[in-house]
Amino acid sequence: MGDCCNKKPEPKVVTSSEDPEPGHKSCHPQKQRPDYLLWVSSTIVLLCYVLYWLVDGHPDLPEWLVVMTSGVYELINRMWWGLLAAVIFVGLLERIPRDLVMSALGEGGTFKGVVRATIAGVLLDLCSHGILMVGTKLYERGASLGQLMAFLIASPWNSLSLTIILVALIGFGWTLAFVLLSMAVGIVTGLIFDYLVTGGKLPSNPNHVISTNGDSLTRQLGQLVKTVQITPSGTLAMLKDGLRDSKMVFRWVFFGIVMATAIRAFVPVDTYQTLFGPTVAGLLLTLLAATVIEVCSEGSTPIAADIVTRAAAPGNGFTFLMAGVATDYTEVMVIRDMTKSWKIALFLPLVSVPQILVIGWVLNQLG
Repeated sequence: MGDCCNKKPEPKVVTSSEDPEPGHKSCHPQKQRPDYLLWVSSTIVLLCYVLYWLVDGHPDLPEWLVVMTSGVYELINRMWWGLLAAVIFVGLLERIPRDLVMSALGEGGTFKGVVRATIAGVLLDLCSHGILMVGTKLYERGASLGQLMAFLIASPWNSLSLTIILVALIGFGWTLAFVLLSMAVGIVTGLIFDYLVTGGKLPSNPNHVISTNGDSLTRQLGQLVKTVQITPSGTLAMLKDGLRDSKMVFRWVFFGIVMATAIRAFVPVDTYQTLFGPTVAGLLLTLLAATVIEVCSEGSTPIAADIVTRAAAPGNGFTFLMAGVATDYTEVMVIRDMTKSWKIALFLPLVSVPQILVIGWVLNQLG
């Protein structure tokens, strides 16, 4: 029998006139099955959202149901714009030539490429799962594993809107420190992942390309702008492509919303907050809580700020923001689905969490 599925993919060489379809096709066709996780989770979210309008303030409802419906309503109202923006970005990336995308990110497997990916993750004004959608598309377009991890980690919570909110909650000094330290974690994590790929410890991106296009980024961008034609049908097609390619993320986002609101309903948040003191035990408990209750940056940012101010533990607040991204099961599962590798997915917390805990401990000592 053939072993085509076990062959290590070779880097592809593309010219400016080529733009092959991303992704690695299996040599064995797979039958499409219903995505039960997506449909069940989205149905629960929809029912809770609608139920909130029907039963808001009703005195005879059980408290847990009131908490869950209000929680779903609050999270969806905070997240929808970020998710919609991500769908648009993903649809746009589908239409941008591979050479242009990789010129913007820089050469994969290099320090400069990882730094560029880190800066891109910081500048995009999207929630953590919106960043995740765009990250999956960048990986399909040929970004290195290190660039992907740096982009995801550094750091979706410090988008422009959430950074302004965080400044109001904890002050400019701590916010600036959090932003710079998150970038440092992203860069170090990205470099480690690229090193592990080079050493053969982790599989490389099968979509990796070696571009032969010598044009500069500015010239490529100018040529692309000249060819752009905005039409209703083209805009609709872009949105459809963005929705299609975002399904893998939405399934875990909706599941995360269900889990988080259930925890809110049955485990009081105050119980966590009273234990988040600036101690080693409090730091570890923060890590555990971030792993369990993190859903999206809009939800984690106010809780992290509360930890900084009420528990007087800035390191714990930083850990809550960062570990929520690094250990979030949504992120881990999407990376697993995207790369087809449990090893890559589990290396994300293995590489990043020790850095986060050390920085959190130091910040608690300084605070």
